[in-house]
Amino acid sequence: MATLAGGLATSSTVLAAAASLPNLGKRLHPPARGPVQVAFVMGPDLVTIDMFGPWAAFGNAMGPNMSSLFNLYAVAARSAPLDVDGLKIQPQYSFENAPQPHVLVVPQQENLPETIAWIKKVSAHTDVTMSVCTGAFLVAKAGLFDGLRATTHHDAYDRFEQMFPKVTLVRGPKYVENRDVSSSGGESSGIDLALRVVERYYGTEAAKNAAYNMEYRRTARPQSINEV
Repeated sequence: MATLAGGLATSSTVLAAAASLPNLGKRLHPPARGPVQVAFVMGPDLVTIDMFGPWAAFGNAMGPNMSSLFNLYAVAARSAPLDVDGLKIQPQYSFENAPQPHVLVVPQQENLPETIAWIKKVSAHTDVTMSVCTGAFLVAKAGLFDGLRATTHHDAYDRFEQMFPKVTLVRGPKYVENRDVSSSGGESSGIDLALRVVERYYGTEAAKNAAYNMEYRRTARPQSINEV
């Protein structure tokens, strides 16, 4: 495969490969009462856009009378504030007392064993677990991508492929879906995957309305620096 700097494939090759991927994300059903519960796992070295991009996407999904379709909360190993790029962020829950979510979002952060163990435990009962950027490494270490397809930040393609031979790495698309676990590319790609999860629960119009509220245009993932 012809590649560009950083291991990126040429656009025509990548787009053709992405178009051939089956859509494996199952239709998701909201709870009978109340909003869909979305947990964001936090830890040291968290990348802010990996968390707050999807947070904004879910937060802008509104139902009748502007009611929130998703309830969002942050979870960390301990409930003490975390320093994230100079911001002090207070998780609402620790791993010990966090409620079971319908959706688990795993942004890029330090690959701590306790975090990986919690991801594995909680994901046994989620509708979907989604990684953002190199959060894919934590999900892969939990074994959730074994035998499946996944993507990650373009700078980490080769490293991910070498570390996880049981996972088929997909280069190019903004996100890759499986039935119960999905992954997005780097940073802002997590917004697109979150909007896709909105769509899976509440339909195309709900996802479009959330994107419009954000004034966010969904586009193809850039395959080189010349496409930004």
